[in-house]
Amino acid sequence: MTSFESVTLEVADPTAAKRFYTAFGLGTQVRLRASEAPTTGFRGFALSLTVSQPATVNGFIGAALDAGATPLKPAAKSFWGYGGVVRAPDGTIWKVATSARKDIGPATRQIDEIVLLLGATDVAESKRFYIDRGLAVAKSFGRKYVEFATPSCPVKLALYGRRALAKDVGVPADGTGSHRLMLGGAAGSFTDPDGFAWEAVSLTPTP
Repeated sequence: MTSFESVTLEVADPTAAKRFYTAFGLGTQVRLRASEAPTTGFRGFALSLTVSQPATVNGFIGAALDAGATPLKPAAKSFWGYGGVVRAPDGTIWKVATSARKDIGPATRQIDEIVLLLGATDVAESKRFYIDRGLAVAKSFGRKYVEFATPSCPVKLALYGRRALAKDVGVPADGTGSHRLMLGGAAGSFTDPDGFAWEAVSLTPTP
């Protein structure tokens, strides 16, 4: 199986971005790379943190705001649980959510899951594209959402309709220019139907 090995955020100031992500609670899960590539509006993706309870959601969002993030959606209860959305100073959109509606203990800094959501113009077409390159499907909900089996990477890879994703994180769907995102895998260098670029990386041994 072709694997998903890494996700790299391209940022104008890697040193400042590293300070932010350390304060936010992320260390080695994402990589950073300097880039001045022009980009406007929605960059077509978001990263989602799943945690155990509302108090932990509040802790992560509070840490992000204290470190300079911009609120996009205040943390609130929803049909699915509880969550909120922020935009990091480098422009990356982060969603923090839990399926729990009540706290079961003190807030922690534990992240249960990180998912990279790629906004696809046609989810079915992008799904076929990645299957053809060896990725296996873990979950699929028609043309709405697809999650791939990526056991070697600390970040899961998923497809979401672009407009639905933009609505979910509270921004207009329009955007142009660079995604400022680089994905790494063993299948070589290529670009998917929505312009997300991949680079060849060596396989990381599984602990």
